[in-house]
Amino acid sequence: MLELIKKKLMNTGKITFLFRKLGCMHFLDKMKFYFYFFKNYKKNKAFTKKYPSLKFPPNYMMFESFQLDYEKYYFGGETTAKYIINNIAKHTSLENKKILDWGCGPARVIRHLPSLLPESTAVYGTDYNKDTIAWCKKHIEKISFENNEINPPLVFASDFFDVIYGISIFTHLSEENHYAWLEELLRVAKSGAVLLFTTHGEAFKPIMTEAEKEAFEEGNLLIRDNVKEGHRVYAAFHPLSFMKNMFQVSCEIIEHIPGKQESWGFSQDVWIVKKK
Repeated sequence: MLELIKKKLMNTGKITFLFRKLGCMHFLDKMKFYFYFFKNYKKNKAFTKKYPSLKFPPNYMMFESFQLDYEKYYFGGETTAKYIINNIAKHTSLENKKILDWGCGPARVIRHLPSLLPESTAVYGTDYNKDTIAWCKKHIEKISFENNEINPPLVFASDFFDVIYGISIFTHLSEENHYAWLEELLRVAKSGAVLLFTTHGEAFKPIMTEAEKEAFEEGNLLIRDNVKEGHRVYAAFHPLSFMKNMFQVSCEIIEHIPGKQESWGFSQDVWIVKKK
């Protein structure tokens, strides 16, 4: 079963590689959106009928940040929120803290935090998508939302946050913005703050071309661009040595959890670091 999934992902990678070279990735992504819109239409309609009080973002907004599956958006987001809290709580108390979701998207994860964290914890979210932040401000309560650009800075004061996390954000940034954003996140983080990030690690090598794999194994950050930076189809892949070198100057690496091949695809690496 896992080998069939791997072969399917490898074939998909070859197709997307061609579309990327032709500059048609955004077109392909739109076609994928319509495919999943019709595929999941009945399922999503039934879910909204079962949970009429839940607020869901517009369909493409949801698809752009995750998947067009209301159940996975909501309950999968809750599972991810619990995972983040459990991993961070191993390294710091969450009482009377300020926590930032960097690249919060349409609140898939962050919307669950107020009910999972102590009441004394203040929750903030920021994203480069102005429409996403406008939707979050209108529909998600007990959280402070702010807009940023694809490049730093953030609007927050220095030494402001105790905890920062970014789920699959470095995975859509240029090499220049890896360093620029880490510097900015450390600016707004307090001394000793805990930061958690996810990246595309070794597990994703099966979907790389031979040339990409060679560059990756040499420790180079692998970028698939020719599309708008920050968008879901802009992809970065992270060798172990690259991440260690990026963190080592200003952070202590507390934990690295490698991604692996799952029944549904490849999971991302998890990095937990502390500001020195």
